[in-house]
Amino acid sequence: MLVLEDGRTFRGEAYGSVGETFGEAVFTTGMTGYQETLTDPSYHRQVVVQTAPHIGNTGVNGEDDESRRIWVSGYVVRDPSRRPSNWRATGALDERLAVEGIVGISGIDTRALTRHLRERGAMRVGVSSIEHDPVALRERVLASPAMVGADLSAEVSTATRYTVEAIGEHRFTVAALDLGIKRNVARRLAERGVTTHIMPVSSTIDDLLAVSPDAVFFSPGPGDPATADHPVALAQAVMHRRIPLFGICFGSQILGRALGFGTYKLGYGHRGINQPVMDRVTGKVEVTSHNHGFAVDAPSDRPVQTPFGEVEVSHVCLNDGVVEGLRARDVPAFTVQYHPEAAAGPHDADYLFDRFVELIGDPSPSLSPTAIADTRNRGAA
Repeated sequence: MLVLEDGRTFRGEAYGSVGETFGEAVFTTGMTGYQETLTDPSYHRQVVVQTAPHIGNTGVNGEDDESRRIWVSGYVVRDPSRRPSNWRATGALDERLAVEGIVGISGIDTRALTRHLRERGAMRVGVSSIEHDPVALRERVLASPAMVGADLSAEVSTATRYTVEAIGEHRFTVAALDLGIKRNVARRLAERGVTTHIMPVSSTIDDLLAVSPDAVFFSPGPGDPATADHPVALAQAVMHRRIPLFGICFGSQILGRALGFGTYKLGYGHRGINQPVMDRVTGKVEVTSHNHGFAVDAPSDRPVQTPFGEVEVSHVCLNDGVVEGLRARDVPAFTVQYHPEAAAGPHDADYLFDRFVELIGDPSPSLSPTAIADTRNRGAA
């Protein structure tokens, strides 16, 4: 049984682990990449609804995980595959969910559930294969914590520093603050000759400087950015030192706050691998991978004067006009709200890692619009 906080109830069959779980109900539109979705730390404390009806076809394997474990609180699918069929598969999805204690439900109308969330907004939910009374389950849903005000990055961050070495010739060193990082970020940087030191979220500016970084990266992650005061202060310390800085998703929201902007919760968020975003410098549209329920509140019609100089909105979502990227004009810092590492997903935005590397090579002044356009065009080519 699945019960939303507004009382809407769906009944199906247990999928994965038998038990009970609570979280924020969200939907993702990806038709592939369910293993990457499940192991993305940004989905921590969320019950993920897959809009694609048939899930589990390719099973699971030991290579496609984006972190050390499954992070979703619960999993909702319509028609689970009865058996995996793929040469890379080492097991079945439902078996993996059961082993890691992930409570799921199958056989429900996920289209109706998605439409409900799209119209009413993301909300708390309970999934139970042991409770038969929807009223009782709803009471526990209403007593569960909300996503607004949730400080979750410390729950998903690494406990100790570790390093991903550059592939081939070493060019630069990056200190990456782990707010919920995916493995593909470090892979993308390594392909460009970058050695990345992944640091705990509790790291201080001295901890970052101890690895002699050429640049700093703030990763994606879960939770409400309004609670992340320590990372905000750390981003400000980095910008005061004019160290090149790049933030993705939750990291973008952190940098937005560090620059003086507010953040807010979206109605049902952006999740999936088919979101259109415009790069306002080049005018080109990218099909992008998203996973965020919060956004930066910044005016997109003009540059804004901040304590760190002028900042402009560099990217916007064409579905709803949400800010999807910021670029500082006077310090070497920029952000994107979506996921250029795209695991799984389209690679239209892969050029942003090239932009980061070029910013490291020429941090003062930050890349001009002409240089950015050149980088984007080379990435497209």
